[in-house]
Amino acid sequence: MARTLILCGIFFILAGLLWPWLKQIPLGRLPGDIVIEKENFRLYFPLTSSILVSLVFSLIFYLFKK
Repeated sequence: MARTLILCGIFFILAGLLWPWLKQIPLGRLPGDIVIEKENFRLYFPLTSSILVSLVFSLIFYLFKK
C-alpha cells in the first residue's frame, strides 16, 4: 500500500510539473467524446478519452507488475 501511494504521489508531482505541456494534448476533445449543449445546460461525457486513459493505465500497471 505504501509503495502504491508513493507512486501515485510521484505521478501527481510529475503531472503538476508538466501541466503547461500536458494541457495542450487534445484529451477531452477527441472524436467520440459526447457534448450536448443547450441554452442553460451542458453535458460533457468524455467516452473516448476515458477509454484511452484506461488503456494507458492498464498498460502501465501491466508493465510494472512484470
